[in-house]
Amino acid sequence: MSFIGVILAVVALFSWGFGDFFIQKSARSLGTWQALFLICLFGAIFTFPFVISELGYLNLWSVLILLLLSVVLTFAALFDFEALKQGKLAVIEPLMGLELPLTVALGAVLIGEKLTVIQALLILVVFLGIVMAATVHHTYLFYHRRLLEKGVIFAGLGAITMALSNFLTGVGSRKTSAFMSMWFVDVFLMLVCLVYLIYRRELKDCFVKLSRNTKVVLGQCFFDNIAWVAYAWSMVLIPIGVATAISESYIVLTVMLGIFVNHERLKNHQILGAVMAAIGVISLSLITATGY
Repeated sequence: MSFIGVILAVVALFSWGFGDFFIQKSARSLGTWQALFLICLFGAIFTFPFVISELGYLNLWSVLILLLLSVVLTFAALFDFEALKQGKLAVIEPLMGLELPLTVALGAVLIGEKLTVIQALLILVVFLGIVMAATVHHTYLFYHRRLLEKGVIFAGLGAITMALSNFLTGVGSRKTSAFMSMWFVDVFLMLVCLVYLIYRRELKDCFVKLSRNTKVVLGQCFFDNIAWVAYAWSMVLIPIGVATAISESYIVLTVMLGIFVNHERLKNHQILGAVMAAIGVISLSLITATGY
Protein backbone atom coordinates (compact mmCIF):
# COMPACT_ATOMS: atom_id res chain seq x y z
CA MET A 1 0.00 0.00 0.00
CA SER A 2 2.87 2.37 0.82
CA PHE A 3 4.38 1.67 -2.59
CA ILE A 4 1.13 2.64 -4.34
CA GLY A 5 0.88 5.76 -2.19
CA VAL A 6 4.38 6.82 -3.22
CA ILE A 7 3.59 6.22 -6.92
CA LEU A 8 0.48 8.37 -6.62
CA ALA A 9 2.46 11.16 -4.94
CA VAL A 10 4.99 11.04 -7.79
CA VAL A 11 2.13 11.24 -10.33
CA ALA A 12 0.90 14.35 -8.47
CA LEU A 13 4.44 15.77 -8.61
CA PHE A 14 4.66 15.64 -12.40
CA SER A 15 1.02 16.60 -12.97
CA TRP A 16 1.28 19.70 -10.79
CA GLY A 17 4.54 20.67 -12.44
CA PHE A 18 2.94 20.79 -15.87
CA GLY A 19 -0.36 22.04 -14.42
CA ASP A 20 1.13 25.20 -12.88
CA PHE A 21 2.91 25.95 -16.14
CA PHE A 22 -0.41 25.88 -18.01
CA ILE A 23 -2.30 27.63 -15.19
CA GLN A 24 -0.05 30.68 -15.39
CA LYS A 25 -0.68 31.00 -19.13
CA SER A 26 -4.41 30.35 -18.69
CA ALA A 27 -4.83 32.81 -15.82
CA ARG A 28 -3.17 35.52 -17.87
CA SER A 29 -5.24 34.77 -20.99
CA LEU A 30 -8.64 34.17 -19.39
CA GLY A 31 -8.44 35.67 -15.91
CA THR A 32 -8.28 33.99 -12.50
CA TRP A 33 -11.99 33.25 -12.02
CA GLN A 34 -12.55 31.99 -15.55
CA ALA A 35 -9.52 29.69 -15.47
CA LEU A 36 -10.55 28.29 -12.07
CA PHE A 37 -14.15 27.79 -13.23
CA LEU A 38 -13.06 25.70 -16.21
CA ILE A 39 -10.70 23.55 -14.12
CA CYS A 40 -13.48 22.78 -11.62
CA LEU A 41 -16.09 22.18 -14.34
CA PHE A 42 -13.75 19.69 -16.00
CA GLY A 43 -12.95 18.05 -12.64
CA ALA A 44 -16.58 17.76 -11.54
CA ILE A 45 -17.50 16.00 -14.79
CA PHE A 46 -14.42 13.78 -14.78
CA THR A 47 -14.79 12.52 -11.18
CA PHE A 48 -18.60 12.18 -11.07
CA PRO A 49 -18.75 8.59 -12.42
CA PHE A 50 -16.42 7.52 -9.59
CA VAL A 51 -18.58 8.97 -6.78
CA ILE A 52 -22.15 8.08 -7.79
CA SER A 53 -22.18 4.99 -5.58
CA GLU A 54 -20.74 6.93 -2.60
CA LEU A 55 -23.25 9.80 -2.47
CA GLY A 56 -25.74 7.86 -0.38
CA TYR A 57 -23.13 7.05 2.28
CA LEU A 58 -22.11 10.60 3.16
CA ASN A 59 -22.79 11.56 6.78
CA LEU A 60 -22.92 14.94 8.52
CA TRP A 61 -19.33 14.74 9.79
CA SER A 62 -17.98 13.92 6.33
CA VAL A 63 -19.96 16.71 4.70
CA LEU A 64 -18.73 19.25 7.27
CA ILE A 65 -15.09 18.29 6.66
CA LEU A 66 -15.52 18.46 2.88
CA LEU A 67 -17.35 21.78 3.16
CA LEU A 68 -14.56 23.27 5.29
CA LEU A 69 -12.00 21.91 2.82
CA SER A 70 -13.90 23.49 -0.06
CA VAL A 71 -14.04 26.93 1.59
CA VAL A 72 -10.33 26.90 2.51
CA LEU A 73 -9.33 25.60 -0.91
CA THR A 74 -11.40 28.32 -2.59
CA PHE A 75 -9.27 30.99 -0.94
CA ALA A 76 -6.07 28.98 -1.51
CA ALA A 77 -6.80 28.59 -5.23
CA LEU A 78 -7.60 32.27 -5.68
CA PHE A 79 -4.43 33.32 -3.84
CA ASP A 80 -2.39 30.85 -5.89
CA PHE A 81 -3.88 31.96 -9.20
CA GLU A 82 -3.44 35.65 -8.42
CA ALA A 83 0.18 35.08 -7.37
CA LEU A 84 0.94 33.23 -10.62
CA LYS A 85 -0.95 35.82 -12.63
CA GLN A 86 0.77 38.86 -11.12
CA GLY A 87 4.22 37.62 -10.25
CA LYS A 88 7.24 35.88 -11.69
CA LEU A 89 7.56 32.12 -11.32
CA ALA A 90 11.08 32.52 -9.95
CA VAL A 91 9.83 34.79 -7.16
CA ILE A 92 6.49 33.14 -6.43
CA GLU A 93 7.49 29.46 -6.30
CA PRO A 94 10.02 29.75 -3.41
CA LEU A 95 7.32 31.31 -1.23
CA MET A 96 4.86 28.58 -2.15
CA GLY A 97 7.41 26.07 -0.89
CA LEU A 98 6.53 27.13 2.67
CA GLU A 99 3.40 25.03 2.17
CA LEU A 100 5.47 21.89 2.87
CA PRO A 101 6.70 22.49 6.45
CA LEU A 102 3.33 24.00 7.40
CA THR A 103 1.50 20.87 6.17
CA VAL A 104 3.89 18.56 8.03
CA ALA A 105 3.37 20.60 11.21
CA LEU A 106 -0.43 20.43 10.92
CA GLY A 107 -0.33 16.65 10.48
CA ALA A 108 1.89 16.24 13.53
CA VAL A 109 0.00 18.64 15.81
CA LEU A 110 -3.63 17.97 14.87
CA ILE A 111 -3.74 14.23 14.18
CA GLY A 112 -0.48 13.08 15.72
CA GLU A 113 1.21 11.80 12.56
CA LYS A 114 4.68 10.54 13.40
CA LEU A 115 7.62 10.55 11.04
CA THR A 116 10.86 8.65 11.52
CA VAL A 117 14.01 10.69 12.06
CA ILE A 118 15.20 9.77 8.56
CA GLN A 119 11.88 10.80 6.99
CA ALA A 120 11.94 14.12 8.84
CA LEU A 121 15.52 14.85 7.74
CA LEU A 122 14.74 13.96 4.13
CA ILE A 123 11.67 16.21 4.16
CA LEU A 124 13.93 19.02 5.39
CA VAL A 125 16.39 18.30 2.55
CA VAL A 126 13.54 18.35 0.03
CA PHE A 127 12.23 21.66 1.39
CA LEU A 128 15.65 23.33 1.30
CA GLY A 129 16.26 21.94 -2.19
CA ILE A 130 12.92 23.26 -3.45
CA VAL A 131 13.58 26.74 -2.07
CA MET A 132 17.11 26.87 -3.50
CA ALA A 133 16.08 25.55 -6.92
CA ALA A 134 13.19 27.99 -7.15
CA THR A 135 15.26 30.98 -6.07
CA VAL A 136 16.93 32.84 -8.94
CA HIS A 137 18.96 35.16 -6.71
CA HIS A 138 20.08 34.59 -3.14
CA THR A 139 18.49 37.88 -2.02
CA TYR A 140 15.08 36.36 -2.84
CA LEU A 141 15.55 34.14 0.22
CA PHE A 142 15.09 37.17 2.45
CA TYR A 143 11.31 37.14 2.20
CA HIS A 144 10.86 40.36 4.12
CA ARG A 145 12.73 42.19 1.34
CA ARG A 146 10.44 40.80 -1.36
CA LEU A 147 7.19 42.30 -0.05
CA LEU A 148 7.10 44.86 -2.84
CA GLU A 149 7.37 42.20 -5.57
CA LYS A 150 4.11 41.64 -7.43
CA GLY A 151 2.23 38.55 -6.30
CA VAL A 152 4.33 37.93 -3.18
CA ILE A 153 1.59 38.69 -0.64
CA PHE A 154 -0.80 36.39 -2.50
CA ALA A 155 1.89 33.68 -2.61
CA GLY A 156 2.37 33.87 1.17
CA LEU A 157 -1.36 33.68 1.85
CA GLY A 158 -1.56 30.85 -0.68
CA ALA A 159 1.12 28.86 1.14
CA ILE A 160 -0.75 29.13 4.47
CA THR A 161 -4.17 28.26 3.07
CA MET A 162 -2.75 25.51 0.86
CA ALA A 163 -1.10 23.88 3.89
CA LEU A 164 -4.45 23.84 5.67
CA SER A 165 -6.24 22.54 2.57
CA ASN A 166 -3.59 19.81 2.18
CA PHE A 167 -4.28 18.65 5.70
CA LEU A 168 -8.05 18.76 5.23
CA THR A 169 -7.73 16.92 1.91
CA GLY A 170 -5.95 14.08 3.68
CA VAL A 171 -8.52 13.93 6.48
CA GLY A 172 -11.46 14.24 4.08
CA SER A 173 -10.11 11.54 1.74
CA ARG A 174 -9.64 9.15 4.65
CA LYS A 175 -13.21 9.79 5.83
CA THR A 176 -14.70 9.34 2.33
CA SER A 177 -12.42 8.76 -0.69
CA ALA A 178 -10.02 10.69 -2.89
CA PHE A 179 -12.56 10.97 -5.71
CA MET A 180 -15.35 12.11 -3.36
CA SER A 181 -13.15 14.78 -1.78
CA MET A 182 -12.10 16.18 -5.13
CA TRP A 183 -15.59 15.98 -6.67
CA PHE A 184 -17.12 17.81 -3.69
CA VAL A 185 -14.46 20.52 -3.87
CA ASP A 186 -14.77 20.89 -7.64
CA VAL A 187 -18.55 21.27 -7.47
CA PHE A 188 -18.28 23.82 -4.66
CA LEU A 189 -15.62 25.88 -6.42
CA MET A 190 -17.41 25.62 -9.75
CA LEU A 191 -20.62 27.03 -8.23
CA VAL A 192 -18.76 29.86 -6.51
CA CYS A 193 -17.04 30.81 -9.77
CA LEU A 194 -20.29 30.44 -11.71
CA VAL A 195 -22.10 32.89 -9.43
CA TYR A 196 -19.23 35.36 -9.72
CA LEU A 197 -19.03 35.10 -13.51
CA ILE A 198 -22.80 35.51 -13.90
CA TYR A 199 -22.71 38.52 -11.57
CA ARG A 200 -19.90 40.07 -13.60
CA ARG A 201 -21.57 39.01 -16.87
CA GLU A 202 -18.41 37.22 -17.93
CA LEU A 203 -19.72 33.68 -18.36
CA LYS A 204 -20.21 33.96 -22.12
CA ASP A 205 -16.82 35.60 -22.45
CA CYS A 206 -15.31 32.66 -20.57
CA PHE A 207 -16.35 30.19 -23.26
CA VAL A 208 -15.30 32.58 -26.03
CA LYS A 209 -11.81 32.72 -24.52
CA LEU A 210 -11.89 28.94 -24.10
CA SER A 211 -12.33 28.52 -27.85
CA ARG A 212 -9.31 30.77 -28.43
CA ASN A 213 -7.08 29.08 -25.84
CA THR A 214 -8.27 25.48 -26.05
CA LYS A 215 -4.89 23.73 -25.74
CA VAL A 216 -3.77 25.79 -22.75
CA VAL A 217 -7.11 25.37 -20.93
CA LEU A 218 -7.27 21.63 -21.58
CA GLY A 219 -3.68 21.35 -20.37
CA GLN A 220 -4.41 23.04 -17.05
CA CYS A 221 -7.67 21.12 -16.58
CA PHE A 222 -6.15 17.72 -17.28
CA PHE A 223 -2.95 18.03 -15.27
CA ASP A 224 -4.38 19.93 -12.28
CA ASN A 225 -7.26 17.49 -11.74
CA ILE A 226 -5.07 14.41 -12.16
CA ALA A 227 -2.65 15.92 -9.63
CA TRP A 228 -5.31 16.56 -7.00
CA VAL A 229 -6.90 13.11 -7.27
CA ALA A 230 -3.50 11.41 -7.13
CA TYR A 231 -2.41 13.56 -4.19
CA ALA A 232 -5.62 12.96 -2.23
CA TRP A 233 -5.40 9.23 -2.88
CA SER A 234 -1.73 9.09 -1.82
CA MET A 235 -2.58 10.59 1.59
CA VAL A 236 -4.97 7.73 2.26
CA LEU A 237 -2.06 5.29 1.94
CA ILE A 238 0.95 7.19 3.35
CA PRO A 239 1.42 10.01 5.93
CA ILE A 240 0.19 13.45 4.86
CA GLY A 241 3.65 14.96 5.44
CA VAL A 242 5.41 12.37 3.27
CA ALA A 243 2.87 12.63 0.44
CA THR A 244 3.19 16.41 0.50
CA ALA A 245 7.01 16.33 0.52
CA ILE A 246 7.11 14.10 -2.55
CA SER A 247 4.41 15.87 -4.55
CA GLU A 248 5.56 19.35 -3.47
CA SER A 249 8.71 18.90 -5.53
CA TYR A 250 6.57 19.81 -8.53
CA ILE A 251 7.83 23.33 -7.78
CA VAL A 252 11.27 22.30 -9.05
CA LEU A 253 9.72 20.89 -12.24
CA THR A 254 7.70 24.08 -12.74
CA VAL A 255 10.80 26.21 -12.39
CA MET A 256 12.69 23.95 -14.79
CA LEU A 257 9.91 24.35 -17.35
CA GLY A 258 10.02 28.10 -16.96
CA ILE A 259 13.79 28.11 -17.34
CA PHE A 260 14.02 25.81 -20.36
CA VAL A 261 10.97 27.14 -22.20
CA ASN A 262 11.85 30.77 -21.48
CA HIS A 263 15.57 30.10 -21.99
CA GLU A 264 16.57 31.32 -18.54
CA ARG A 265 19.92 30.20 -17.14
CA LEU A 266 20.36 28.20 -13.92
CA LYS A 267 22.57 29.56 -11.17
CA ASN A 268 24.89 27.23 -9.25
CA HIS A 269 22.72 27.26 -6.13
CA GLN A 270 19.68 26.37 -8.24
CA ILE A 271 21.46 23.34 -9.67
CA LEU A 272 22.48 22.30 -6.14
CA GLY A 273 18.91 22.80 -4.91
CA ALA A 274 17.43 20.73 -7.74
CA VAL A 275 19.89 17.92 -7.01
CA MET A 276 19.10 18.08 -3.28
CA ALA A 277 15.36 17.97 -3.92
CA ALA A 278 15.69 15.09 -6.38
CA ILE A 279 17.88 13.03 -4.05
CA GLY A 280 15.58 13.81 -1.12
CA VAL A 281 12.43 12.81 -3.00
CA ILE A 282 13.94 9.61 -4.39
CA SER A 283 15.32 8.60 -0.97
CA LEU A 284 12.08 9.48 0.83
CA SER A 285 10.06 7.56 -1.77
CA LEU A 286 12.22 4.44 -1.46
CA ILE A 287 12.26 4.50 2.34
CA THR A 288 8.48 5.02 2.56
CA ALA A 289 7.67 2.43 -0.11
CA THR A 290 9.88 -0.27 1.45
CA GLY A 291 9.00 0.56 5.05
CA TYR A 292 12.59 1.15 6.15
